[in-house]
Amino acid sequence: MGHACWELFGLEHGIRPDGLYAEGCHACDHSFLTFYNETGHGKFVPRAVLVDLEPTVIDEIRTGYYRMLFHPDCLISGKEDAANNFARGYYTVGELLINHALDQVRKVADTCHGLQGFIIFHSLGGGSGSGFGSLLIQRLSEDYGKRTKIELSVYPAPRLACAVVEPYNAVLTTHYCIEHSEVCFLMDNEAVWDVISSLTAALRFDGQLNGDLTEFQTNLVPYPRIHFPLVTFAPVVAAEKAYHESNTVDQITKACFEPANSFVKVDPRHGKYMSVCLLYRGDVDPASVNTATSTIKSFSSIRFVDWCPTGFKVDINSQPTVAVPGGDLARVMRTCCMLANTTAIGEAFVRIDRKFDLMFKKHAFVHWYVGEGLEEESFINARQDLAALEQDYEEVGYDTKD
Repeated sequence: MGHACWELFGLEHGIRPDGLYAEGCHACDHSFLTFYNETGHGKFVPRAVLVDLEPTVIDEIRTGYYRMLFHPDCLISGKEDAANNFARGYYTVGELLINHALDQVRKVADTCHGLQGFIIFHSLGGGSGSGFGSLLIQRLSEDYGKRTKIELSVYPAPRLACAVVEPYNAVLTTHYCIEHSEVCFLMDNEAVWDVISSLTAALRFDGQLNGDLTEFQTNLVPYPRIHFPLVTFAPVVAAEKAYHESNTVDQITKACFEPANSFVKVDPRHGKYMSVCLLYRGDVDPASVNTATSTIKSFSSIRFVDWCPTGFKVDINSQPTVAVPGGDLARVMRTCCMLANTTAIGEAFVRIDRKFDLMFKKHAFVHWYVGEGLEEESFINARQDLAALEQDYEEVGYDTKD
């Protein structure tokens, strides 16, 4: 997932797979150096560390088209995978790799002039992404204190599972996300790269309304535990349909409030919004955005909590998204990525908890986790923490007069 994002970032900034500027591309805007370190030889190296507990995926990067882009020491792999087991990723196999990974993170962080924080890509369903990901964010919290940690987490889909134990892994990981990250964006794999590109555009390009990592926390998180925003993106247009779509600012703004464009399968109409950030890219002017947001506020199906003003945090970046060559998605004139803290996200937690309970009631597969060092009580604690999170989201949706 991280590798695909760096491919897209390179296309957006005119950086070739070898880390040098593409011919004719010499940017006057050097805002992208927040994500790249420029060497003395004029090469741009991603400020990134890519880690996996087994070597297959990292070896593909080491020998692939972008092998010259990344620093070799920042491509870290172990010798055996976590076998879809949180405990292996957190305790046994992950413990062997964590110090090496943190040493490399420290070296990359030392090249930053003003470290804002960390963006962590991982999945919650597998063993490495859940177990090692949890261990990593815990150690980052210990080593870097109040530095912002933004998680981009692939959450298990309702009807598609890579492993039968996904509910265990997701519940155990969410327990660590609640405690150690400042903001955690939940999403599935579809069109994730465009979302991440839009989410980080304000950091990488000079725009009309730009910010830093802490602004996500400031604008989206009303209470520390309520930090799981919903992500939507529009338009998601297939290449063959691109010439038949108009996609005005009004249309793409409305589309972001539709359940079909949500990156987690929940229905925002069932909940209330606490905060909304609209990140526009491309041919967008502030007047059109004001008109679109005024229209949105008039819809009865879009509800806000009564204790929070119904203002929208807006960022407009004139740089349009770039279509990856050979990709399924078309390049469009304008896009909108919405980050919204809504009580509807509780549906995702309820769904995964229900699956967790069905298995844990029978103690199915628990012995595999206990055998790797996880105490059975950890299951109970994580499940109780997620139940409390569901209750928190339910309570913030109450009207003050209730």
